[in-house]
Amino acid sequence: MSSVIRARATRISLSNLTPALGSLHNQKRVGRGQGSGYGGTSGRGHKGQKARSGNGKPKAGFEGGQTPIVKRFPKTGFINMNRKVYAAVNLDRIQHWIDQGRLQSSPGKPITARELLLSGCVHNVHDGIKVLGNGAEFLKSAVHISASRASRTAIKAVEAKGGSVFCQYYNALALRDCVKGRADRISAAPTRRNDILWYTEWRNRGYLSPEALEKMPLVSERWKELSQQLLAFKTQSFTKKPIAQTPQ
Repeated sequence: MSSVIRARATRISLSNLTPALGSLHNQKRVGRGQGSGYGGTSGRGHKGQKARSGNGKPKAGFEGGQTPIVKRFPKTGFINMNRKVYAAVNLDRIQHWIDQGRLQSSPGKPITARELLLSGCVHNVHDGIKVLGNGAEFLKSAVHISASRASRTAIKAVEAKGGSVFCQYYNALALRDCVKGRADRISAAPTRRNDILWYTEWRNRGYLSPEALEKMPLVSERWKELSQQLLAFKTQSFTKKPIAQTPQ
């Protein structure tokens, strides 16, 4: 007859907490005499690269003193720090998603990057959504969409079917809030000159253009203030002071 021994479950408290078995080791004391086994050379052997103080290993890419391959290869071009990669969406793909019932739009609730990502129309929003006009002949529905950029062909095709396209500026944080569905933070405004000129032009359907502020169903007061501030340079005039000539 076998006997079953069950360990009594003890309550965990500060008085019985101990480190796990084998998790702690004694410190390796080197240079304390030959009797310890780690005296003299401290377990490093005699001389050589690995016996030196410090790491004892060369840095990554070191090839023994010869010119490394990173320096032997020529370099061309540069990395544009202001470059943006947009997730392109064509009109035929949007129409196909609408036919399948995976996308719906209305003037009060346009299609944004959040709907495109959740429906699987795009797999990554990157730096924003750009609507392209490929497959415009297959567009049948009135699509209302709010993207970061849109081509002239796409704008013309969507508006011909009774839809609307408005381009809104998103930085990295604002785009993340749009995808997450957060509305408790104020979205950023364009600061670079190229972005200001783009989003204040009606031909680009920029959301800060005066025409867009009149036609968009959902307009915040902050957008109106930004539009006035960013377009103030067009009406401002500056007088140049004459240069005072010093007497000879």
